[in-house]
Amino acid sequence: MASALALLLVTVFTVVAVLLRNSETGVIFQVSDQVAMIGVGVLLGGASLLFAMPKVKADAEGIDVRNVLVSRRFAWSEVLSVSFPDGASFARLELPEDEYHSVLAVQSVDRARAVEAVRALRRLHKAARGE
Repeated sequence: MASALALLLVTVFTVVAVLLRNSETGVIFQVSDQVAMIGVGVLLGGASLLFAMPKVKADAEGIDVRNVLVSRRFAWSEVLSVSFPDGASFARLELPEDEYHSVLAVQSVDRARAVEAVRALRRLHKAARGE
C-alpha cells in the first residue's frame, strides 16, 4: 500500500505540474514552479514509504521493534506480555507501570500472519522468562 501511495502521489503531482503551464487562471507558472511541484510529490511519496519500514526481530534475549522512525530494543525481562487487544490495529508489548509499546509490523489486516507472529513472540517471551 505504501508503494502504491508513493507512486500515486508522484504521478498526481507530476501531472498537475505539467498541466500548470496550460492553466487559464491568469497566474503565470514558471518551469521552477513545475519542478517544485514535482519535488513536493517526490517528498510526499518518500514520506509515505516510511510506513513500509516497521519491523520486528526477536530472539531469546529480547525483541527489537522498529516503527516508522524509531527503533528500540527491549529485553524480555522488561516485557510483561505480548498482546493484541480487541479492536486494536497493531500488536503491542505490555510494559511495567501501565505502559505499552506498539509493534507496527504486526497489523490486524495481516490476519493469520499477525496471529502467528503474536504466537511466536509469546513463545519466545515465555521461554525467556522460564515459564
